[in-house]
Amino acid sequence: MDHKPEADTGLKAACLRAARETIAERGLEQLSLREVARRLGVSHQAPYRHFPSRDHLLAEVIRECFQDFARFLDDRETQDAPEQDLNCLGTRYLQFALERPLEYRLMFNTPWPEPAEEVGLVRDALHAFNILRDDLRGIHGRGPEAQRQVDQDAMLIWSAMHGLSSILQSSAMVHLDLADGVREQVPTYIMERVRGMLKP
Repeated sequence: MDHKPEADTGLKAACLRAARETIAERGLEQLSLREVARRLGVSHQAPYRHFPSRDHLLAEVIRECFQDFARFLDDRETQDAPEQDLNCLGTRYLQFALERPLEYRLMFNTPWPEPAEEVGLVRDALHAFNILRDDLRGIHGRGPEAQRQVDQDAMLIWSAMHGLSSILQSSAMVHLDLADGVREQVPTYIMERVRGMLKP
């Protein structure tokens, strides 16, 4: 007899995988606990053991995306100088966005469901943002008086990387008739320009 996921302690993880598959194949609108149960071949009530509602399931999926994103950023080849490390962060950010567009869209283009704070999504999203802040604290300092500058520059860099990743994935990108090498060089170019705007 096949081993049913509902009898397995890994049911929660299986539900999250099935949820991602559903979103990837059928779109966010088709995500439901019933669809997840159908994919896993378990009873309709089985996913409710871990997820009180569809919104709880979605919040957990987005939370996992942020955890994966933070690990991806943390796995970069860190540089001693925070200014140089910002380049590595920018490169990793774009790499994640381009290689894992579904997760990226769920994190930044999907309204967070109401249980976001309850399931830890807010905490894990903040952790990912703080990776960027930590580099900027190495430039501006860690005192409370430097916090405003750190936050402003973090928003500047995030906006630049988010905008670039969106443009690089757009249909218009292939029709821009850019000069040779520009597409490959533009991430480094933008990060260098952004770094030049940071106030020491």
